[in-house]
Amino acid sequence: MIHRRTTVSILAAVALSTSLVACSAGSDPDPSATSTGAAPPAAPVNLTMTVWTANEDQLALFDEIAQGYIAENPDKVASVDFEVIPFADYTTTLTTQLAGGSPPDLAWILESNAPEFVQSGALTDLRGTLEGTPGYEVDDLVSSALSLWEDGDSLYAYPFSSSPFAMFVNTDRIAAAGTANPANLVNQGEWTYDAARDISAASVAKLGGAGLVVRDFEYTVWENLATVWGGWGASPWSEDGTTCTFTEPEMVDAMTWIHEAIFADSAIPGPGTSADFFAGETTMTVTQISRASALDGSFEWDLLPLPEGPEGRQNVIGQAGIGVFAQGANPQIAADFLAYFTNPTNAERLATYFPPPRESLLTAEVLAQANPLLSEEQLQAVVVDGIQGAKTKPSHQNFAQLQDTVRAELDAMWQPDADVESVLADVCTAIDPLLQG
Repeated sequence: MIHRRTTVSILAAVALSTSLVACSAGSDPDPSATSTGAAPPAAPVNLTMTVWTANEDQLALFDEIAQGYIAENPDKVASVDFEVIPFADYTTTLTTQLAGGSPPDLAWILESNAPEFVQSGALTDLRGTLEGTPGYEVDDLVSSALSLWEDGDSLYAYPFSSSPFAMFVNTDRIAAAGTANPANLVNQGEWTYDAARDISAASVAKLGGAGLVVRDFEYTVWENLATVWGGWGASPWSEDGTTCTFTEPEMVDAMTWIHEAIFADSAIPGPGTSADFFAGETTMTVTQISRASALDGSFEWDLLPLPEGPEGRQNVIGQAGIGVFAQGANPQIAADFLAYFTNPTNAERLATYFPPPRESLLTAEVLAQANPLLSEEQLQAVVVDGIQGAKTKPSHQNFAQLQDTVRAELDAMWQPDADVESVLADVCTAIDPLLQG
């Protein structure tokens, strides 16, 4: 199962985009241009923001917020178009647009690619705009949530979603299989990955269907396995991003556990198996609370923190930022719209789907108002407590190449007779030059 795709380095995309601008038409710079290089518009502009969600309710909320901005600023903006790009192609499409000199005005950016985007020069520094917007309350932003998007005193994206991973469980299947209730195990301090594996395997043996699904992993998005290997204290590379740690004992043990859960225990569905928790035939899934909107009431469920591994429970968050492209047509207006889109009032509205980086909104009471499907107890345990001390999914300034290379090397692991330790050694051999480059 080799899955390769062509990637455009963000640094290369910026260089190409800059060169295209420099070599284009040859018109003289406008003396009235702003510091970002864009001349003040003579008429209201049309803004474009790329997103990867196709959820109609989320898009409708985005549009409502945009219409509010347009109503308050009719002289600045005529429309805001939210361009949906499929998640699997998102970063590749975005960097291709950037390389072609036609990026959107604003874009969602994955945490995995944050270091490369921040270092690339592609994004506009937002700090001055946010600090200068009346009522924005910059001091309310959680400093740790900003760190991935900062370089010195500059802030290159707003982390609009800091969403902890958690475990949704189908309590109907668990009851039918006659296994332990995971909620009771949480209360007893016995909610571990081994327990989750055993419950999942037993439910599959009795009921069929699928056991434990790491959402969106599907044997390609390997970085989502961080939600599991974190319990072993494992990581793919050193904190400074220069040394491969796939061969460290913690990672070997974690990947061995995953391999055995797939091929020996049948607790995790194997390669090529389609399993959707929200269709009702899967026992549990690791995912984020925004997926709760897919629950349709057809089965009883619960939401729990991630299980513990040998090194305890490691909270893991997926984080997405919204950045403004410096090469966009209207960077200053785009930054002003971003400040409106993420102000305290709108951040509370967005909290229905995307946990905000605002201290005042990270309470179970506030989040429960925005998430009626979830109880205050669930939100406290999973979101409020889950953000504390959390690690983001793997990120690196060379992540696009690392992502494809690791994926290709790990293909050898998804076989029943794979030598896990040998495969992980091959991963390090393959990525060492990319970590050093």
